[in-house]
Amino acid sequence: MRKSLLVLFLFVGLTVVLVQCNDPQESSDSSQELAWRNHHDTVSYVGMNACLSCHGEIHHTFQHTGMGQSFGRATLEKSHYDWNGSEVIYDEDLNLYYQPIFRDSLLFVREFRLEDGDTIHKRIQQIQYIIGSGQHTNSHIYNVNGYLYQAPFTYYTQDGKADLPPGFEDGANSRFSRIIGLECMSCHNAMPTNFQLGSDNKFNSVPMGIDCERCHGPGELHVSEKLKGIVVDTALEADNSIVNPRRLSSELQMELCQRCHLQGNAVLKPGMSFFDFKPGMHLSEVMDVYLPRYDDSEHSFIMASHADRLKLSECYIAGEGSFNCISCHNPHVSVRETNTLRFNQTCTSCHGGADQSFCTEDESVRMSTDNNCVSCHMPSSSSNDIPHVSVHDHWIRVPQEPTVQVSENKTLRALVAINNPNPSTRSKARAFLRQFEQFEGDLTLLDSAWKYIQKLPREESMTERVHLFHLRGTPALLRNYVNQEGPSNILQRLTERSFDNRHAWTAYRIGEAYNSLQEYENARAYYQKAVELAPLVLDFRNKLGAAALKIGDIESARTEYTFMLESNPYLSEAHNNLGYLELFYGDTASATRYFENALELDPDYHTARLNLVSTYAAQGEYAKARTLFRPLIQRYPDNREYLLFWEELQRID
Repeated sequence: MRKSLLVLFLFVGLTVVLVQCNDPQESSDSSQELAWRNHHDTVSYVGMNACLSCHGEIHHTFQHTGMGQSFGRATLEKSHYDWNGSEVIYDEDLNLYYQPIFRDSLLFVREFRLEDGDTIHKRIQQIQYIIGSGQHTNSHIYNVNGYLYQAPFTYYTQDGKADLPPGFEDGANSRFSRIIGLECMSCHNAMPTNFQLGSDNKFNSVPMGIDCERCHGPGELHVSEKLKGIVVDTALEADNSIVNPRRLSSELQMELCQRCHLQGNAVLKPGMSFFDFKPGMHLSEVMDVYLPRYDDSEHSFIMASHADRLKLSECYIAGEGSFNCISCHNPHVSVRETNTLRFNQTCTSCHGGADQSFCTEDESVRMSTDNNCVSCHMPSSSSNDIPHVSVHDHWIRVPQEPTVQVSENKTLRALVAINNPNPSTRSKARAFLRQFEQFEGDLTLLDSAWKYIQKLPREESMTERVHLFHLRGTPALLRNYVNQEGPSNILQRLTERSFDNRHAWTAYRIGEAYNSLQEYENARAYYQKAVELAPLVLDFRNKLGAAALKIGDIESARTEYTFMLESNPYLSEAHNNLGYLELFYGDTASATRYFENALELDPDYHTARLNLVSTYAAQGEYAKARTLFRPLIQRYPDNREYLLFWEELQRID
């Protein structure tokens, strides 16, 4: 199964105010970094309201920044959508419409399909959360018993346009099934400490926006000491109970910003999770972030590539540590409160005086932009990954004409770890695997992955080898590898429970190989292992139930499908599979209800449609069966099996 983990596109703009280039007296040398006591894993996050009593003004201004507005409940106040009710999104590939509606202060998205002006499908899904500050986008998340999913509706505020989210276009609309996992939430929100281990997307609760502790680290120790009257004179020394980014070296300040403003292919270090990075650390201690380099990379970029592009700038390179993100941005104040003059002051502090004589641009052009340095040297343009959005290119430079024709058929030149010049062999192997799986299906990426996997000790590369065979679609080779290592030995080695579920996914992939080879007992053993390690990943439960069913263990299958449905009643697969079990026991009425529920949730779920057609036909309801089967004939007119079945239905009265 190709698992789409497209990273959420709802990027928080840099919502900050200009300050001058870093004062060297405010930044310590990197060789003398302080030991921040709140790095200890016993120190908890307490939320930004704990900061209010001492830092009221900063608390107030920060709430109005893009970061402070990054996530919230789905209310009229939070939404930037024009609620005149006239705008409807149409997905021409799936022939589905989407219309956001508010009812009694609650937000819903209505999905429907029309045929000759009549509504033949309708699903209404309540939305609990809006993600995105509205500077660029609002996107929408719904919550089912703690499982979070993205809805197929985004409002692009710059264009004032409602449309499908990135990754949902061109026939790839995943409708209501795209999971919102820890990687997404850990940048678009405060630290989501209530994420449930053993899941992909289940949260006991979620914070309401990026807060102080994303840049200062866990605050429990600091708050506790202040309440006890333990006060440090920060004019004389640092208060190391909490990280003060102004006391970090310029390098570590940059590391902090690029934790979320360097989006890409994030490869975690062994044993690490997205919880482990804290301000004052090097990002490479926790993860390597890879970006592909194409022929046209000089003039094209993704939205959250601020750190990558800035590092290419001569200003950053020549600054030798004196120039970074906070040279222009104050994270406590909204960028909307920053005027052009204040941004220009940073430029002129190095590039000349008030007369602008250093600038070679024609004076009339400069005057037309109010001498706005940014408009020329950091032009606003669209990004590669997000439609209807324009962002400033943070590669600060003299304007250049493209030397390479920008094309959709780009040639990959390299996959580069932006934050680590010397990534490990294992990191590079995993990077190529993830690049293939999540971003682009070029088989040469798997060739590159194999090159690095072969350099790893065989006994230490189990998860990488299994992943490669799975992505290549070579179940026989995967089975051979497991047999060579010893199936019981592999099962015994799969013991690790982690936030990325690495061992659970390895077990699942082996199960998939055995399942495709019709070795259902072996498949069941590995699916069972996946469920043991990650019991809240519902896809694993689904496959375990299917394997149990294939070997005749009906009650075990029912247990898994029932768990799925109780966890998320919107899973059409669970409804369909339970319907099949009811048919097995002869309960046609219950089976019919399950199949109908599955089709109400997903009108294009062909297995459920065929099951329901067969159920109607078995009960002699041939007119219903023909009506329900007709869309399949219309969509697949050359399918011989469908045509034969249709002819049979036509003959029966």
